[in-house]
Amino acid sequence: SCDASQLCNCSSMGLEFIPPGLTAKITVLNLAHNRIKHIQSQDLQQAVNLRALLLQSNEISSIDEDSFQSLERLELLDLSNNSLAHLSPVWFGHLFSLQHLHLQGNSYRDLGQSSPFSSLRNLSSLHLGNPQFSVIRQGNFEGIEFLHKLWIDGSNLSQYEQGSLKSIKQINHMIINLRNSNIFSEIVRELVHSVAWLEVAEIELPVEKQSFVQNSTRPFRIEKLTFKEALFTDESISRAIVSLKEITSLKELQAINCVLEGKGRWDTTEIARSGQSFVETIIIIKAVIQNFHLFFDLEGMESQVNKLKRLTIASSNVFMVPCKLARNFSSLLYLDFHDNLLVNKRLDETICERSWPSLQTLNLSQNSLKSLELTAKYISRLPNLNNLDISLNNFGEIPDGCKWPKHLKYLNLSSTQIPKVTRCIPETLEVLDVSGNNLKEFGLQLPSLKELYLTRNQLKTLPGATPILNLVSLSVRRNKLNSFSKEEFESFRRMELLDASDNNFICSCEFLSFVHHEARLAQVLVGWPDKYVCDSPLAVRGAQVGAVRLSLMECHRSLVVSLICILVFLVILLLVAVGYKYHVVWYLRMTWAWLQAKRKPKRAPPKDVCYDAFVSYSENDSEWVESTMVRELEQACPPFRLCLHKRDFVPGKWIMDNIIDSIEKSRKTLFVLSEHFVQSEWCKYELDFSHFRLFDENNDAAILILLEPIQSKAIPKRFCKLRKIMNTKTYLEWP
Repeated sequence: SCDASQLCNCSSMGLEFIPPGLTAKITVLNLAHNRIKHIQSQDLQQAVNLRALLLQSNEISSIDEDSFQSLERLELLDLSNNSLAHLSPVWFGHLFSLQHLHLQGNSYRDLGQSSPFSSLRNLSSLHLGNPQFSVIRQGNFEGIEFLHKLWIDGSNLSQYEQGSLKSIKQINHMIINLRNSNIFSEIVRELVHSVAWLEVAEIELPVEKQSFVQNSTRPFRIEKLTFKEALFTDESISRAIVSLKEITSLKELQAINCVLEGKGRWDTTEIARSGQSFVETIIIIKAVIQNFHLFFDLEGMESQVNKLKRLTIASSNVFMVPCKLARNFSSLLYLDFHDNLLVNKRLDETICERSWPSLQTLNLSQNSLKSLELTAKYISRLPNLNNLDISLNNFGEIPDGCKWPKHLKYLNLSSTQIPKVTRCIPETLEVLDVSGNNLKEFGLQLPSLKELYLTRNQLKTLPGATPILNLVSLSVRRNKLNSFSKEEFESFRRMELLDASDNNFICSCEFLSFVHHEARLAQVLVGWPDKYVCDSPLAVRGAQVGAVRLSLMECHRSLVVSLICILVFLVILLLVAVGYKYHVVWYLRMTWAWLQAKRKPKRAPPKDVCYDAFVSYSENDSEWVESTMVRELEQACPPFRLCLHKRDFVPGKWIMDNIIDSIEKSRKTLFVLSEHFVQSEWCKYELDFSHFRLFDENNDAAILILLEPIQSKAIPKRFCKLRKIMNTKTYLEWP
């Protein structure tokens, strides 16, 4: 179960004991979520280089005292959520390098009579406590001087000996679950000098009569106090405000998921008499005020807010702030009212004239604002406002013009259902977010704009660069962008970041060529190459744009088709030329004629026989044929009627038709054989196509006359039937 870095994961394997065979190579051993009950001395003896040991969520109830003796390099030990009924200092005696120790979720009720952690000089974070944990004694934390984080589950803590946590000189962040309000006061008094950030959960805030800094000397260290899931009343809040003023180092107060049982009837007289608060930041998230609509307007608290610099009240059903109170936030720079119930009518009261005079950042997102024009009008009363977030309000419409603060630089209009962008958006902006509005185009003239966010719209192309020449960062993620060209990209001369991820890119040859040859693209594109995927062509759908290479045919289809057409044309031209030179057309016509002849009856009717013989001869032998043979035969007694091509062929009729018709109308065919005959193309045609029919009939229609001696080798192989006749039948010789 170990990887190359010797991290061994044996979690959730149903183990009932630590597996044997652990070696010095192992650096991380995860045995969480098993059924281990006991850790023995020899189990971890060889794992001397172990850095992290995770044993949480087992059933460990006992550990041999020297079980961790060899783990001097161990930095993280997690024994949380087991069944340890007590903690022994001997377990941790040799863990000199330990930085993180998790012991919460066991069944021990206390930490013993002394400190279990006295030898852990390098400890940085400590988690302890459980629902049964009830006692913290003096000396339990001896040996620990510094902690980055201390987490104590003391939800049922009932006894705290004074000075128990004073031994820790410095704690950056302490979290404690605590229901006992008396112990809370004691702990706060002890920790004002050591803790920087104190976080208290599940407390029911007491009505504290004594001072938190009673008998304490300055300087105090605590700067931040957080309440989570706490319960307040009007009286306890009034006393807490007065008491916390005495902690002059306290700069930030937080209340998260807290409940106020009251209507805001605070003792403003006593609060005002107690002097000025030093708190600069107040954060209230998900405060529950029963019958919040009956809550008082906090009249009399005006003097307590003029030093406040940052205020957040989120998800708490705020529907207005009285104008009188708003005008006293003279030092407030940051105001966050997101996820509340503010409407345009109440906004006129909340942001009245001369209210929030120093405000620079305002967050009104996720409220119930409906009119962008009225919202802009009221917000224009804030002369120093730079940053405005009014996202997640359902404006629906956007006017052609709006009045805004003169120095507004950041505007968030995302998810506000505006159908387009108009000159209502101020030209002073440096950052504009109009994401999630189904915009189809963006063409505003914003010369100072540096960042533009157009995520989740319907843009098909990048916005034009001319109206936004100084743009440094552009986000067009999740639009309908198919591609972008080199010209579009280079038009943004100052572009440093472009997020065009999660679009359906058409991986055309032009787009891919630009992507592969633009060296600066990889430095500018956010999420490159993982978030840039082809949607088409179908063959590369789902592939990363940067990895796709299309073939020559896919990229230059028209060129390839043109070349193929040219090539086919040239081949046809070549075939025509070759056919012309070698009479291919004539051969084809001869073949057609031969096929037609084959389909005719093998013998012509007797009434159609007009000649005694058809004479086949070479033109070079015509003198002998015409002057000797024809004269002898036609003047014989009785005379023979011969068919000669010069004399008897029908004018205008195709030669082959003349030959075939003449042979069919003749009783015999005379072949005048000579060297000229076997070399003559015409004689070849006659033998190949016309006389072939005569030979197929196996009769004596052919008469051979050998005009001169012919060597057998001189007869072409194609004249195989001629050879056969000459070898098997008698032929005449001249003279």
